[in-house]
Amino acid sequence: MVKLRLLSVIFLLFFNAVTGDYFIGINYGTVANNLPPPSQVAGFIRDKTTFNKIKIFDSNGDIIRAFADTGVWVTVTVPNGEILSVAKPTSAQWWVEENVVPFYPRTRIDRICVGNEVMATGDKNLIAHLVPAMKAIHEALLAAGIHDIQVSTPHSMGIMARSEPPSSGRFRPVYDRVIFAPMLEFHRETKSPFMICPYPFFGFNDGTLDYALFKDNNGVYDEATGKNYTNMFDAQLDAVYSAMKDLGYDDVDIVVAETGWPSAGDPGQPGVSLENAVSYNVNLVKHVNSGVGTPLMPNRTFETYLFSLFNEDLKRGTSEQNFGLFRPDFSPIYDVGILRNSQPPPPAMAPQAWKKWCVPRPDASDAALQSNIDFVCGSGLDCQPIKDGGPCYEPNTVRAHASYAMNAFYQVNGGNDYDCDFINTGLVSVNDPSYEECTYAA
Repeated sequence: MVKLRLLSVIFLLFFNAVTGDYFIGINYGTVANNLPPPSQVAGFIRDKTTFNKIKIFDSNGDIIRAFADTGVWVTVTVPNGEILSVAKPTSAQWWVEENVVPFYPRTRIDRICVGNEVMATGDKNLIAHLVPAMKAIHEALLAAGIHDIQVSTPHSMGIMARSEPPSSGRFRPVYDRVIFAPMLEFHRETKSPFMICPYPFFGFNDGTLDYALFKDNNGVYDEATGKNYTNMFDAQLDAVYSAMKDLGYDDVDIVVAETGWPSAGDPGQPGVSLENAVSYNVNLVKHVNSGVGTPLMPNRTFETYLFSLFNEDLKRGTSEQNFGLFRPDFSPIYDVGILRNSQPPPPAMAPQAWKKWCVPRPDASDAALQSNIDFVCGSGLDCQPIKDGGPCYEPNTVRAHASYAMNAFYQVNGGNDYDCDFINTGLVSVNDPSYEECTYAA
């Protein structure tokens, strides 16, 4: 069994090396009542996307089992409510026997997260037991003969006492010595990563939106290092790195456990839009896969998990419900370049550059086309032209209105063929279908 596990790891390391698209993973959250069964999700990720890493927020056996024999690496989580229990060696052994051993190695479990953003809970008892729980789970894995599963825990940026400029980054006082020093020592000894959840969405202001979205900006200059930061993601990573270095642990690897941007929110909510979600995530994927690293960590590529796979309708707050890349029927809200045979969408083109249009398929039903209209108009795009009194209201047919709405979505997202799929009801045409004043204008 040990030889089989070793061969499995060697094969998958080779597989990852030749595919090249293994730095970007996805968080598979399930706070929703409309999601497809795990078996379908596993098949979708394996067959339709370039993701080969997922992270889940519990140890759901149905999900873990669904990814058996898919070649997808899976990170599972010990929920916060179980940390006090697994801090005891016997309970940790039981947890591993129940939640890892039955599935491994057919399911490629590569990491166990002990809790999620535990430091942000403010629960001192829970925080005090975090490192002991991590150590207990690690020892339980070894006792079960499993030596290739890492143990870590994700942190919010709330662990920082200072983060600007990045070179001044420091962990919160007391916790730096009592919690983070022994935790980082554990990571060093076990060759496991320090996991963080940088969200520029929660850190931007009126003057730093472009900086947060990887758009052109003047940057933020760090006088202590002479480094200029052109995006907030790098600045947040380097702030954490500086805090680790201050404690003497700059050799520990960093993994981005979560990051993302919502595509919709409450009316007037600053920075929330489909366009901004596309800008952040597309540019993030390009940046991470480029291998350029950060100003303080050049030429490094950070394993990064986008948040998240699906919109989750049971979360609190409209924006919290809209971090997903896909709807429950697997149709993309937008593509960041992870759909197979696709490329990341470029910036939206100017109208005069358009040479293709998105139109309804001849066999598409009115019901399906109305659903497309509802989706597009509900995503934040301006549909006033096809409303009563608008210049494109006539002819007042579902097909004519759908032609306008589908093409609007297609053009705003960069004119990529996959953005005209609409669950097999859209068709890319080189013939301009517009009538009179009804060419979509961004």
